[in-house]
This record gives sequence, structure tokens and C-alpha cells, in this order.
Amino acid sequence: MRELLRTNDAVLLSAVGALLDGADIEHLLLDSNMSILEGSLGVIPRRILVHDDDDAAARRILSEAGLAHELRDNERS
Repeated sequence: MRELLRTNDAVLLSAVGALLDGADIEHLLLDSNMSILEGSLGVIPRRILVHDDDDAAARRILSEAGLAHELRDNERS
């Protein structure tokens, strides 16, 4: 799995999820339930991960949508 982005922005997470869904790219949203532990403060960023095989396509889609600045380095997660 590769991490695409990490953010506290719920709108960004929703938009990225919609873009990936529209392209039939399976993805995982991690740390979404951490708000229970942090008291819903939004301190712990949520992460979106995709399968290694879909990483390049997902990054291209997000870049074309003007979200390249949100992408994490292409490192193994």
C-alpha cells in the first residue's frame, strides 16, 4: 500500500475519495476513528492509501484535479 495524502480536512478527504471512486481505484481511509480518542478535535490526520499498482494512476488523477500539492512523497507505507 502507498500513502497518497494525510490531512485533517474532511472536505479534501471526501473529494479525493470521490475522485478515486470515480476512477474505480480502491482506497483505504485510515485513522478515521481516532477522533474518539482525541475528543473530535481533528488533531490526528487521516490517511488515504491505495494499492501499489494503482499509485501512479491515483497520483495522476489527483494532480489533474489540482491537488498535487496535497500528495505525500511516493514512499512505501
